[in-house]
Parts: sequence; structure tokens; C-alpha cells
Amino acid sequence: MSSSSTPMEIYAKVAVQGDAVRLLKTNKATKEEIDAAVKELLALKLDYKTLTGQEYKVGIPPTNSTPVNSNSLAVEEDDGDYVDPWTVQTSNAKGVDYDKLIVRFGSNKIDQELINRIEQATGQKAHHFLRRGIFFSHRDVHQILDAFETKKSFYLYTGRGPSSEAMHMGHLIPFIFTKWLQDVFDVPLVVQLTDDEKYLWKDITLEQAYKYTIENTKDIIACGFDVNKTFIFSDLDYIGQSPRFYQNVVKIQKHVTFNQVKGIFGFGDSDCIGKISFPAIQAAPSFSTSFPQIFNGQKDIQCLIPCAIDQDPYFRMTRDVAPRIGYPKPALLHSVFFPALQGAQTKMSASDANSSIFLTDTPKQIKTKVNKHAFSGGKDTIEEHQQFGGNCEVDVSYMYLTFFLEDDEKLEKIKQDYSSGKLLTGELKKILIETLQPIIAAHQTRRKQVTDEMVKQFMTPRKLAFNF
Repeated sequence: MSSSSTPMEIYAKVAVQGDAVRLLKTNKATKEEIDAAVKELLALKLDYKTLTGQEYKVGIPPTNSTPVNSNSLAVEEDDGDYVDPWTVQTSNAKGVDYDKLIVRFGSNKIDQELINRIEQATGQKAHHFLRRGIFFSHRDVHQILDAFETKKSFYLYTGRGPSSEAMHMGHLIPFIFTKWLQDVFDVPLVVQLTDDEKYLWKDITLEQAYKYTIENTKDIIACGFDVNKTFIFSDLDYIGQSPRFYQNVVKIQKHVTFNQVKGIFGFGDSDCIGKISFPAIQAAPSFSTSFPQIFNGQKDIQCLIPCAIDQDPYFRMTRDVAPRIGYPKPALLHSVFFPALQGAQTKMSASDANSSIFLTDTPKQIKTKVNKHAFSGGKDTIEEHQQFGGNCEVDVSYMYLTFFLEDDEKLEKIKQDYSSGKLLTGELKKILIETLQPIIAAHQTRRKQVTDEMVKQFMTPRKLAFNF
């Protein structure tokens, strides 16, 4: 930042850079280009805050508080955090400020009362993702529990955008949790693979997109889902053979304006029309009539969607439309992002091999990646570390253990020992490596057992083991 820059000049630069980021996304720029542009945007916002003492707000110049007309993603890029369904970046090493995100998105924090209620309803101890705040926010989960307690069923819906053959550890988070929900509540599950979305957004052929779907489906099946209670579908495959699903897509399309999707998703005039109408396709599985073979045409069965918080814009739109087309609003459970190895400023990405631990990695690759790339909250020298201790809030190895080490007491002891300086960074990384290696090896073994015939069974539209 040059010392002579005025607040207004910096304000203008931030606005220009914000537009540049949106344009790069519209034009399918590479992840590297988008990340670099977002980084520059966050740096400019920091300059602005340093100069004015205030957060940058879209449409509110520094000296004059009259809003300027702008339909950019104002709500999604505040406080140095940038969150939308395609990009997650923050300037804070601790990661995105999730409490602020709850306020910004208008969801509710998952509190101890809700966790107790889930435990009472299921008769099971809450999953460690709930206990540790990995799933931290929700919409209307109390309504799902009300229904469940009066013996009314609900169903689960989650999904995956199949952008590569190999999935990484972060992709497992919603599926591990959804599997637990399916087990404790004993309800049907639908899993949408948005291969159409990936074809529209990425430079791949339809055939490649569908191939990724089949490969990703094998990983999803390997999480242990029950074939009698689970329907996994590809958009490219299922929509063409399901009139009810397509009818719901059209109903949703009729009730959402171009202005609304522009405001929610930041679409521009040069985006292809497939992108503009796609949100309706991700919304449709939220309604039970999209699956007549499972729900026998019933239209009032509630849906619960476990997903990462960056997918929330799709479902804010869905919840807005639902009552207008005569359906119940879907409920949601939101998870935090799974941080990249390099630090919690971005989420792990399948397109950057070094930011991620893949489900295909060998024990040796896991060890090398953690040792070489995992951002450390430790001090520069052993003496300093022993004197001042490590910082668990920014240490990626510790963050990963909160996701994958199930033993609460063991985790707490690691936190105390690392924070006090008793446990060194190398030792913490060793614990993580020894935690991840068997989890990934077991997943690979289960995946090898998934046959093409099993994939076909899961993906065939059919009645599940429930009577509606």
C-alpha cells in the first residue's frame, strides 16, 4: 500500500479487484489464478481496514455512507473471509470465523441443548463431529427432531461434485457424518452426484464427468452405506429418466429470478445459461416427490441435508422457494471446512495435490505430505517451543486430529502437551501420520471390494427398505 493512497482510492481498488475475482470465475480461470486474485482482494481489504479502522463494505464508501448500487456477493465476502460454493479463503491463519459466518448466513449455532436432544432422540452418544463443533451450524433441525419424536420419518440428502477421480480426506467429512445419521436415525438417504455441474464449470467432457461420478461413487459406497437404505444418483443419468424430478426442477426454476441467482451466486452476463439454471437441480432432491420410487408420491416428508457451509447459498434459495411450491423447507446441518495442509486460510482442494491427503495416497505419501507440507503452530527452535509452547489454533496437524482422532481424552492431552511445549511439532505430526495411515488403508481395502455390480445396485432407482 503506498503511503499516499486515500481511503477512497483503496475502496475503489477493492471494488475493482472484487469484480476481477468474479470475472475470473465466470471465465473458468484456473484455481491458481482465482486464489491469487482472492489473496490480493483480501490484502487490499486489510489495507482498507488499516487505513480507515473499518471493515470494507460493498456499496458503502469510506466517507459517505450512502450505498452504491451493486449486486455483487456483498454478504459472502466480509471481514477478510471470502466464502462461496467454489472458493473459500480467509486472511486469518485460524481459518474462517464461523461465528461471524452464522450471523452473516442467518443460520443457528449447534448448541449443547441441540446435541443433548439428538442424543435423547437416538439413544446414542453424539458423533465427535457434533461434540467438537465440526458440524457447528444448522437450520430447523429441531423440526426434524419434532417429527422423529412423533414417529414421523424424514430422509437425508447430501451430495458431491465429482471433479476428479481421487477424493481427498476433506470430501469424506459429510459422508462420515451422514453415515452416522443414517445409522442412528434409520432413515433413507439420497446422494446426488452433480456431474452436470462439473461439466458446466470445468473444462471436461460429459464422458469424463460421468466417469468421475462412477469413481467417486465407489469411495462413497466404501464409507459403509446400506444399499437397502441408500440411493446414489448421477444427474446426467437420473434426471432424464425421472419425470417427477424434472417437474420439480422446472417448478423451482419458475420461482427464482435471474436477479436472485445473480445476487446469491455472483453469476455474470457471460456465464453460460446452464450455470444460471443449475441451482434448481441441486435444490430438487430436497423435495420427496423427486423420488417417487422411494416415497410413493408423498410430498410432505422432511429432508435433512448435512453439507459444508459453503453449499448453504443453494439451500437458502431452496428454502425460500419451498413454501411457494407447496413443499416443506429442507433442514440443514453445516460443517466447517477441512483446511488445506498449508494452513486454514483455504480449504483442501482436489486440484492441488500438495494441499490435500488423497484417499489413494500410500502410507509413505501420507507421511511425506504431513511432514513436508502440514502448517505448524510450533516455534522456530526446540528451546523456544519448550518455553512458549505451540499454537493449536493454527496448527494443521492438530486441526486434522480433531476430525480423525475419536478419543476425546487423548485429543485433550495432545492439546495440553503441545500448548505447554512438552510435545514437539515432529511428535505431533507423527501422531497424525499414525492416525491417518490406518484410516486411509482401511478405506482403500473397502473400496477394492466395491464391484461394478454394487455401483449399479446403489444407482438403480428403486424402492428402499422403508414403507411410505
